[in-house]
Amino acid sequence: MSIVTISRGSYSWGKEVAEKVARKLGYDCLARDVLIEASKEFDIPEVKLLHAIEDGPSFFDRFSHRKEQYVSYIQAGILRHLCKDRVVYHGLAGHFFVKGIPHVLKVRIIADLEDRVKLVMERDRVSGKEALRFLKKIDEQRAGWSQQLYGIDTRDPSLYDMVLHIRKITVDDAVDIVARTLALPHFRTTPESQRAIEDLALAAEVKSSLIQMKPDIEVTARDGVVQVKTRVEASAESETVRRQVESLVRRVPGVKDVKVEVLAGVPYGA
Repeated sequence: MSIVTISRGSYSWGKEVAEKVARKLGYDCLARDVLIEASKEFDIPEVKLLHAIEDGPSFFDRFSHRKEQYVSYIQAGILRHLCKDRVVYHGLAGHFFVKGIPHVLKVRIIADLEDRVKLVMERDRVSGKEALRFLKKIDEQRAGWSQQLYGIDTRDPSLYDMVLHIRKITVDDAVDIVARTLALPHFRTTPESQRAIEDLALAAEVKSSLIQMKPDIEVTARDGVVQVKTRVEASAESETVRRQVESLVRRVPGVKDVKVEVLAGVPYGA
């Protein structure tokens, strides 16, 4: 089986493609469900999580690390679902979190700006000028978000296995193309690729449990063994922080062992 992530601009028919692909293949279709789950699990209003993955960076975010914290919660939720396989995820962040996983087909859906404007006008009953202003604002915010957190532009076609332009290619055409591509051997889940995504998911779960305490945390996992790196201002703090981090990590389900490295130096963001 496989996973599909669909990145789309607002009002570009990506949602429609994702839902039809899921129905055609009998896959789960995942989008805002992750925000609802994360909102309940971490006791954070859903609207704040939504802003974390849709809005551009603010001056306050750069110093509070709030956006990174919220995104870590969303990442843990998305990867938890993707580990189950047979999933179509559509939204802004999905393809960022599964880099290097072979059985994920990464798709970008685009549409002409004039067609998107018409769609906004019809759906929201606004003027063409208001629709254009709305779309440009959203596009700029999302570009700023990906640039701040990952240093990349979501519009870069090299991030995806395919980019489908909804114009001559209809929504139904796009669904057929995605389904046929997914049947290629390259995108089939193997035991090795499944372990790789499970490692990513475990690392994300661990990071989400630590990020409020240490926003500069770096986490990797391999076969249940978790490695954590972080920093402190003074070496005298190192052992205390190491013990605190190790204690928290061992509580995360699936962790078999943990190795913590605490470096003395200027902490992240100072």
